Amino acid sequence: MKAAVCRTFGVPLAIEVINLRLPGPGEVHVRLDACAICHSDITYMDGDWGGVLPTVFGHEAAGIVQGIGEDVKGLRCGAPVLVTLLRSCGDCFFCGQRQESLCETRFSLDESSPITDQRGTPVGHGLRTGAFAEEVVVHASQVVEIPPDLPMDSAALLSCGVITGVGAVKNVAAVPAGASVVTIGAGGVGINCVQGAALANAKLNIALDLSSDKLEAVPRFGATHVIDPVAEDAADAVRRLTGGRGADYVFVAAGSRAAIEQSVQLTRRGGMVVLVGMTAEGVKAEFETLDLANDAIHLVGSKMGSTRLRSDIPALVEHYRSGRLKLDELISNRYPLEGINEAIAEVKTGAVLRNVIIFRE
Repeated sequence: MKAAVCRTFGVPLAIEVINLRLPGPGEVHVRLDACAICHSDITYMDGDWGGVLPTVFGHEAAGIVQGIGEDVKGLRCGAPVLVTLLRSCGDCFFCGQRQESLCETRFSLDESSPITDQRGTPVGHGLRTGAFAEEVVVHASQVVEIPPDLPMDSAALLSCGVITGVGAVKNVAAVPAGASVVTIGAGGVGINCVQGAALANAKLNIALDLSSDKLEAVPRFGATHVIDPVAEDAADAVRRLTGGRGADYVFVAAGSRAAIEQSVQLTRRGGMVVLVGMTAEGVKAEFETLDLANDAIHLVGSKMGSTRLRSDIPALVEHYRSGRLKLDELISNRYPLEGINEAIAEVKTGAVLRNVIIFRE
């Protein structure tokens, strides 16, 4: 049994003791040390993406392998690992295209949650992970071994926010050195788009956000310029910095219609807009379609930065060790599991980058 945070209709998040089955074929059991709070968890909890309740959410985690099911290769009990929501079979059409984040295979964990309550009733396996809990059972493809000296709270951030932001820059857009980049939204994902642009050696690395606190923070993560759209016209400011043309690349890390529509105004002819942040279901944006075609603007989506865990995570760990990728500085506050309501409420205010739940000291 494990302690977990369970969301039910009309009931605040509460600590409950629930049951977790043993790992089946191709699955692993991980005891967690840390789990960060991502806006995707909050979006699901608020009902903006549907789903079932009760459910244990949480998906940006790190811990120690406790058990390994049949047919699992390359993992060992006692290994420190990241736990992510990315699940892939390695054999389907998309995996064959090196697009593991789009894997189309249905797994046994997709059909039946490994979590039940004390009466044996199934509890939702939120974001395929259920990591607002002391332990999880996930598919082996969701787990990546990490060096034992990597701090667990910082390592957890690699599971979603970092790979989503940095991956959008590196894998999706393939931003070249010397490019001009704008990131709209400097939260937990957007600030990692900024870090990705810095790793790519962008000449201009511009961050745009409504929060003065976030604009004050982003230069520490590589931003060369910041724009407050309340204080000045964002399109005018970007054109002024880019010789009147607009940015080569614009990353939309804010899940809002206004941010998506604004992105086209900040992009040069022949430039690229990358949609990174997830909106609620049903949100629609409007563009002048003639401008998109006439200006040859590339409008592309990015899911989890098109991350390939086995190759991308080791590279990011090396960037962290060299000091080029900041993880420790992304953590705003640490909370015990009992303080998760407060931690989530703080994230909702937009005043923090990442709050992390710590399960063990």
